[in-house]
Amino acid sequence: MAVLWGCLFIVVVGFPFGCNCEVLKKCKFDAIYQFGDSLADTGNLIRENPQTPFSRLPYGQTFFNRPTGRCSNGLLMLDYFSLAAGLPLANPYLKKNASFTHGVNFAVAGSTALSFRDLAQMNISSPVTNSSLGKQLDWMHTHLNTICCNKRDCAKKLKNALFFVGEIGGNDYNFALFEGKTIAEVKNMVPQVIRMIKYATRRVIKYGATRVVIPGHFSLGCLPIYLTGFQTNDSTAYDEFHCLKNLNNLSSYHNRKLKQAIKLLRKENPNVIITYGDYYNALFWIFQHASLLGFDKISLQKSCCGAGGDYNFNIMQMCGFPGVPTCSNPNKRISWDGIHLTQKTYQYMAHRLVHDLFPKFHCTN
Repeated sequence: MAVLWGCLFIVVVGFPFGCNCEVLKKCKFDAIYQFGDSLADTGNLIRENPQTPFSRLPYGQTFFNRPTGRCSNGLLMLDYFSLAAGLPLANPYLKKNASFTHGVNFAVAGSTALSFRDLAQMNISSPVTNSSLGKQLDWMHTHLNTICCNKRDCAKKLKNALFFVGEIGGNDYNFALFEGKTIAEVKNMVPQVIRMIKYATRRVIKYGATRVVIPGHFSLGCLPIYLTGFQTNDSTAYDEFHCLKNLNNLSSYHNRKLKQAIKLLRKENPNVIITYGDYYNALFWIFQHASLLGFDKISLQKSCCGAGGDYNFNIMQMCGFPGVPTCSNPNKRISWDGIHLTQKTYQYMAHRLVHDLFPKFHCTN
């Protein structure tokens, strides 16, 4: 037993600070292109809407000592993927005069997979941004027109690039659920969301993408915003980590449908590496090993930045609002603001994902 514990200790202590933190360098990626929402936005929303709470401290306080538009106290998973590939942090598309030599980040916090019009037809609003996945694809088209002479030139320029199509679609479900849709009604949205993700993937492949990661969804039922909004006295509604089972089942359903779509895309594009990013199990791994990783098990489900209730979350007193407190040590918390995760959580997740994805990229030394 002592030997087993010792081995586990070595794995975790060296994780993610070990010598393999730049393992993606072996793939010789020269650029990263990112589509998605607040899990990946590095500054697009704050340029669309400078008044968003994400434009204020304490966002960004841990790593940057200033807000950058990242919905965390510091770095995101995308940032750790960039570091693992030996690339600069990806600049947001809307940042004027930014360098896009090593890729572009099109992700926008609050964005949806479906368009504003598509959601409106289902009586669902998109209150944060109209820059849905379709608009992000249009941005890519505009950008590539500035750097490519023709289709062949684009294929050559994108040959060694890594594309992340998502995570996306989470906000489609978030807005629907908090606007009163049932879980059954939201499940009916999943095929439409998946179709949009397939369309986006086909489009980037058409431009010349050769390696594409399509991430799945987190376990929604583990986030303080949902634990607060759907709190119940029924103990059977929760799993061993006090996450809401029915919401996690929704995430799992989306992920199963996404994996089926990836199989189809692989058949259509045998010369392109298309792989699933398992965000769901990367986060669950952290819940399973929380104490060993240094997280406070007593506050496991509480946000670091926020106020009120059992989970330190109140939609009317969100992080970034005046007077809303921040915990003394964000490294002890999994959740940053009740919706997004802390830098430390993203760091562990990214490292786990990098080592899962690396063999699938078939890189040569």
